[in-house]
Amino acid sequence: MIRVGVSGAAGRMGATVCEAVEAADGLELAGRADPALGVELGEILDAVEVVVDFSVPDTALDNIRACLAGGVHVVVGTTGFDLEAARAAAEASEAKLFVAPNFAIGAVLMMEVAQRIAPHMPECEVIELHHDRKLDAPSGTAKRTAELIEAAGGNVHQPIHSVRLPGLVAHQEVIFGGVGQTLTVRHDSIDRHSFMPGVVLAVREVGALPDHFTVGLEKLL
Repeated sequence: MIRVGVSGAAGRMGATVCEAVEAADGLELAGRADPALGVELGEILDAVEVVVDFSVPDTALDNIRACLAGGVHVVVGTTGFDLEAARAAAEASEAKLFVAPNFAIGAVLMMEVAQRIAPHMPECEVIELHHDRKLDAPSGTAKRTAELIEAAGGNVHQPIHSVRLPGLVAHQEVIFGGVGQTLTVRHDSIDRHSFMPGVVLAVREVGALPDHFTVGLEKLL
């Protein structure tokens, strides 16, 4: 049984993670931390083996450092913090850090398809659309997609376009353009439960990862 804590447990994603952990075989929800609950992260670290962080960009890095310093593995869905600083903390720790810009398996497949297309249709733009309470823009998924496309030989030649509106959850499309044609790859998360299989998978696998710092759900598929 893996004892799991959730940081940002009172938020919409955090609350959904709590439900998923409670429903998953082999996982035990052993702690919920959130300022809204009056519980600091440090108060639950002794009781857990893995922390799932869906907090906010301003506190995510401090949360990661606290977990790693306490020997607790971390699975992070928060985006918009300093990844290189997180890498340094992980490499100095005995614990493991796993970061996913997107935990939806369909989003991972979207990024892999975009990589496959990029060498053949290198001109493209990324449009990402999220709910109006998302704090960072562009999204972590969009930045990761752009990095993968560029590495594959493509060219995201305009800034990523970010849309923030009520009624949205998490959506992204990559539009490729060529002579006389376009090709669009799109993924839509219409419910936050779409992220939960990926979160549960990461919680189960993080402790066995070969590296102390890993980015991307594709590394677990």
